[in-house]
Order: sequence, then C-alpha cells, then structure tokens
Amino acid sequence: MSFDKLIERIIELKNPTVVGLDPKLEYVPAYIQRRYMDDDGGTLKASAKAIFAFNQAIIDEIHDIVPAIKPQAAYYEMYGHYGIKALEKTIRYAKLNGMYVITDAKRNDIGATMEAYTNAHIGTVNICGNEIEPFGADALTVNGYLGTDGISPLLKVCKERDRGIFVLVKTSNPSSGELQDLKLADGTPVYAKMGDMCEKWGADTVGKYGYSAVGAVVGATYPEMLTELRKRLPHTMFLVPGYGAQGGGAEGLKGGFDENGLGAIVNSSRAVMCAYKKEGCDERDFAKAARREALRMRDDITQYINLK
Repeated sequence: MSFDKLIERIIELKNPTVVGLDPKLEYVPAYIQRRYMDDDGGTLKASAKAIFAFNQAIIDEIHDIVPAIKPQAAYYEMYGHYGIKALEKTIRYAKLNGMYVITDAKRNDIGATMEAYTNAHIGTVNICGNEIEPFGADALTVNGYLGTDGISPLLKVCKERDRGIFVLVKTSNPSSGELQDLKLADGTPVYAKMGDMCEKWGADTVGKYGYSAVGAVVGATYPEMLTELRKRLPHTMFLVPGYGAQGGGAEGLKGGFDENGLGAIVNSSRAVMCAYKKEGCDERDFAKAARREALRMRDDITQYINLK
C-alpha cells in the first residue's frame, strides 16, 4: 500500500526514470504503419495496431534498464475503442516484462464516478463473482482539486491492492502559476497546500522506504519549488515531468530526491520514443535508439544524485 514496489525497482536498476509511452501515429516508423495499413487501410484499427507494435518494441528494449512506463491515456483514446485496447495491451505487456505502470489520466470526480475511474484503472470490477482488472495499472495520476471527496475512493483501493496515485501539485506547464502559485490567507501557496493534503491523505500508507501511496506531480521546470516541496513533503513520492523537451535540466532535479537518491521518478516521453528521428538513424533501429536515449537520460540524472 505504498510505492515500495516502484522504489525497489528503481534501486535494482539504479535508475529513477520512467518512459512516457504517449504515441501519435506520426511517431511510428513508416514501415510499421505500412504493415497494418496494408491490411486494414487508413483506419483507427490499423493505427492502434501500429501503435501497440511500436510500444512493444520499445518495451522489449528498455525493460531491463528502465523501471517504469507511463502511458498517457489521451494518446490512446484518440484512436477510439481500438486505441483503448492498445492501452490495455501495452499495460499488460509492460507488466509481463517486470515494469511498473503509471497510467497518466489525471482523473478527477467524486463519489460513485470516482469509484468507477478507480476500479477501471487500478482496481477491479466484479462480474458474476469474478474480480477482473480492466486495465491493471500500478498507479494513476489524479487531479486533487475537488478535495478529499475526489481522493477517498482511491485510497481504499491503494490499501487493498498495493496501488498508488500521483496527485497534481506543481505541474510543469508555463501557466501552472496562474492558480497553483496563488497564496492563501496564511501566505501558503496553493501548490504547497495541495502538497500538504497529499501528506495527510497518505499518512496511514507509509511503506518501508518512508513514502506513502499518495505521490505528487511536481514539474522539473520549477527546480526551486521541487526542492522546497521535497523538504516539506518527506513522505510523498514525486513524479517529475518536464525534463528535457520542456526545459527541465538534470542538475535542477537533484532537489527532488532525498539523501538516498530516492523519492522521485523523472519522466521523458517524446525524447525516448522519437530518439531515432533525433539521431537520424534508420527507422528500423528506432527501438535501439530509444534504449540509447533511456541510458543517456539515466546517466545524466544519476550523476547528480546519491542513489544507493
């Protein structure tokens, strides 16, 4: 009921990174696209098949060096029910290969609707007495701005099924400060208050590494706030977007980690998926290029932290 499983994988691989599998069809090499378009034409079905084949090849190349993947649900939903099937297959394939899976869906609602989101992504659905996992992710990103009503349904499943959540706290986008940086009457910024709520929500799920099942999304693009929040939230695991393409540098990330080099996992998506384009290598070498970029990212980040 904490992030112990993720942390143990990070320690084993000495790599605090996660690869975001957020594929648009244009990221998929043309030879893979042709393979499916020849059979099914220019359809959603063919697109989703090509995307899964792309994901599968990348997972094959990175599962022994990267602890986790983070598929963003929107990139699959845009291909309709075929895309949803590709998301499900991607999650299951990654888990079969020993990877931790964080579904990036940023869900937010209350009551029965939030229970439904929870059951879909990190829980189970009871069908004729059978408990079935619809997607089976290990963790889910959520928006906490509806307050405790939107988080409570998730906590029960986190405890019962050893799952985790990452709550939006200080996001990496340029306009995040329009709301998140505003100060409350006592002078506390909104993002810090949300972080405090994460500590409270996760208080009874702290694991052996000192982190609870309630994590926080904190952007690499705001290194001072990342450092501030690490000190303020000692039991909260961080999911850190914004490295690389959005401008977050490796040295600025170090403040998000604890004295053991733990407490955060850094995401990179397009830089890994499209590494073959940046390298200018043969498109059939795309998965090997993804591996090379994943290794480069690992080495770039770990030079600044004391991961034991």
